[in-house]
Amino acid sequence: MKVFAISDLHLSINNPKPMDIFGPVWDGYLDKIFSDWKEKVSEEDLVLLAGDFSWAMKLEETKEDFNLLKDLPGKKVIIRGNHDYWWKSISAVRAILPPNFYAVQNDALKFDNIIVCGTRGWMVPEKNVIMTPENKKIYDREVIRLELTLQSAEKLRKEGDKVICMIHYPPTNFARDDSEFTSLIEKYKVDYVVFGHIHGKKVTTQFVKNNISYFLTSCDIVGNILTEII
Repeated sequence: MKVFAISDLHLSINNPKPMDIFGPVWDGYLDKIFSDWKEKVSEEDLVLLAGDFSWAMKLEETKEDFNLLKDLPGKKVIIRGNHDYWWKSISAVRAILPPNFYAVQNDALKFDNIIVCGTRGWMVPEKNVIMTPENKKIYDREVIRLELTLQSAEKLRKEGDKVICMIHYPPTNFARDDSEFTSLIEKYKVDYVVFGHIHGKKVTTQFVKNNISYFLTSCDIVGNILTEII
């Protein structure tokens, strides 16, 4: 079983919001993603979708967005992004998912020897920048949620298992400083971290920090192709 990832698809079948207004990299981006997906992925593989799946505002409006991907090969695992306003409760989300779609929210799922956990995360402060009280409140809450998902993964973990943590926001700042997110990721000995959220910047898409591999998978940043994680 291989594991691939791509994020920030920003689908909008029932809520048309053309992404090509954000630059030529978005021209025909879904066709490119789907073509690459069909070429790389088998039915036994995992595809991780690290947030900002749909522009929909209501859960029922996501049906056509999910239908767009449901016949693509592989098991798809999603987490919530900051623009997934339709995502309210995890039970409601799981109730409408098509076959071979799985949702993770502050918990974990196991596929053979691969454990996938995840949460949304929040903006990590830059050095010498004071967070607003509201941002600090959300950041602290998301740190708690990350530990919940990592604890869930730890309960499932057996010798030889690999843990992949999905978090929509980057878990470190652009300087790659330590954060409470990265500290927890290291504490629970995560093997791989998949994140998204960043758009339109020339940034490194893969790096290693304290022996953990990090992958930025925003579709426009990675050229609208899936990243192989394992």
